[in-house]
Amino acid sequence: MVQGLSLLPTSPPLSLGEGQRTKPVGAGELAASFQEILKEKLADLNETLQKADKLTLQYLAGDIQDIHEVMLALEQAGLALQLAVQVRNKVIEAYQEISRMQV
Repeated sequence: MVQGLSLLPTSPPLSLGEGQRTKPVGAGELAASFQEILKEKLADLNETLQKADKLTLQYLAGDIQDIHEVMLALEQAGLALQLAVQVRNKVIEAYQEISRMQV
């Protein structure tokens, strides 16, 4: 005979002390990690843009016959650049919002 499904959990819930504890992150560590992530992502963006430029030049020189590959690289670079600009705009907007706060 097949047993019915139960909506109730079979194990008791964890108490506050039993969960996984993480080490608190200091402001300096958070700023350093944000800076590292930002540098890494900007380097990735630069690499994507350079790859698109390189493929375009290779296509114009006749080294690449497939325009599809070139167009995909150009679209990817364009979207990555648009995303970076939107992220920059949001960061500036957040900074301005914080600077307008009264202390």
